[in-house]
Amino acid sequence: MKNNIKNKKKILGMVANFCHSRKEVFIPGKSEIPYAGRVYDEKELINLVDASLDFWLTAGRYAKKFEQKLAGFLGVRYCLLTNSGSSANLLAVSALTSPLLKDRRLKPGDEVITTACGFPTTVNPIIQNNLVPVFIDVNLGTYNILTNRIEKAISKKTKAIFIAHTLGNPVCLDDVVSIARKHNLWLIEDNCDSLGSKYKGKYTGTFGDISTCSFYPAHHITTGEGGALLTDNPLLKRIIMSFRDWGRDCWCEPGCDNTCGKRFSWKVGKLPFGYDHKYIYSHIGYNLKITDMQAAIGVAQIKKLPSFIKARRKNFRYLYHYFEKYRNFFILPEWLKDAEPSWFGFPLLVKEDASFTRSEIVNHLEKHKIATRMLFGGNLIKQPAYENIQYRVYGSLKNTDFVMNNLFWLGVYPGITDEKLRYIFKITDNFFINHKTL
Repeated sequence: MKNNIKNKKKILGMVANFCHSRKEVFIPGKSEIPYAGRVYDEKELINLVDASLDFWLTAGRYAKKFEQKLAGFLGVRYCLLTNSGSSANLLAVSALTSPLLKDRRLKPGDEVITTACGFPTTVNPIIQNNLVPVFIDVNLGTYNILTNRIEKAISKKTKAIFIAHTLGNPVCLDDVVSIARKHNLWLIEDNCDSLGSKYKGKYTGTFGDISTCSFYPAHHITTGEGGALLTDNPLLKRIIMSFRDWGRDCWCEPGCDNTCGKRFSWKVGKLPFGYDHKYIYSHIGYNLKITDMQAAIGVAQIKKLPSFIKARRKNFRYLYHYFEKYRNFFILPEWLKDAEPSWFGFPLLVKEDASFTRSEIVNHLEKHKIATRMLFGGNLIKQPAYENIQYRVYGSLKNTDFVMNNLFWLGVYPGITDEKLRYIFKITDNFFINHKTL
C-alpha cells in the first residue's frame, strides 16, 4: 500500500514536470488564433492521470465532486453530469415527457417556443420527442429571442419555452420567466455558451426549471466531451437521472446497491413482487453518463472558472473598443443593462450598406490564420436536415435571415493573449486600408 502511494506521487510529479516543459510560442502570421480552445495546466493532467490510475471507468468520486462544485458555484440544488451539452438538451426535453409529471407532461404534438437562430441541438430534442418547435425571430445586436413576441405566439398546444443565451449574452429573463409562470409553461435554459453570465446579479442557468451546460473544448470550462443538467426540482432530478441511466427506476450511483433499502421488495407495473429494482425501467431512456476521467478534468477546470470569465470579459472589452471605430460598417454587440455576460464570442454583423461583404472580411481574417465562426446554424429551417420537419413560425424570421447572411464572430477565450489581440487589430486594419473603406 505504501509503495502504491509512493509510486502514485512519483507518477503525478512526472506529469507535472511534463506539463511545465510544454510552452506555446505565438508567431504572428504563422501561428493560428483559434476562436476557442483548451486552457489548462498541470492540475488538469494530474487529476486525469490520478483518475486513470484508479481505473474506475464510469462516473465515480471525481464526478460526484464535480457535480457538487458546479451546483455550488451556480447556487442550484442538483447537478447531473452527462456526456455532452447536446445530450443535456436531449435529457432536459425528454424529462418533460415523463408520465411522472402527470398533466404537465409533454406529449407528441405539443409546442415548444424557441428560435431558429442558433445551434441545432437546442432544437433537435424538440423534434426528436415528436414535439413542434415554434420559432420566433431574434433581436439584432443581442441575437436573443424577441421576448415581446413570446406571449403572442402561445397557443393551446404550447407547453414549454426553450431558450439559449446567445454567445453568453443573457436573454431578458424578467420577461421570459414572467410569461412562463403566467401560462404554466416549462422553462429550459440552454446555458451551454453562457456559464458564468449573470442577470440582475444571479447566474443564468438558475432561472429555468432545468438548465444545461456543455464542457466541449470551445466552452467556458472543458472536460473534452461532457455536459450537465441543473435543477432545483427533486422530481425532475430523479426523472433526468432515469433517462440518463438507461431509463431505470433505480437511483443508485454506479457501483452502489440498495440505496432505497428495499431492492428486492418492489412491486411495479406487471413485474412480479421483489423483482430487482436495479432492473426496473420507468422510462425509455439512454446511457449518457460521463466518465470519471472527464470529470477529473472538470474538477480542476471549475477552480479556474472565475479567472476564465474575467479573461473573456477583458478580451471582449478590448475587441469592442477597437471595433468602435468601424461601427459605420458593423452592428456591434449589445446587451441588457441588467446583464453581465460571460462572453462566448464577439459578434460582428456586417451592415447592408457596407462596402464589403461578410465573405470578404472573413476570408481576409482566415487567410491570416485568425479563426472566425458563423452564428452556428443561421436560420435552422433553411438547413437541409430540417426540410421536412413540422414547425410553426410566429411572425417573420427577417432578422434571423439577416444574421445568417451577414454575421460572424471572433473568439474571446482566455487563450487569446494581448499579443494575439494586437495581431487581430493589425490584420483588420490592413483589410480596411486595402479596401479603401475609410
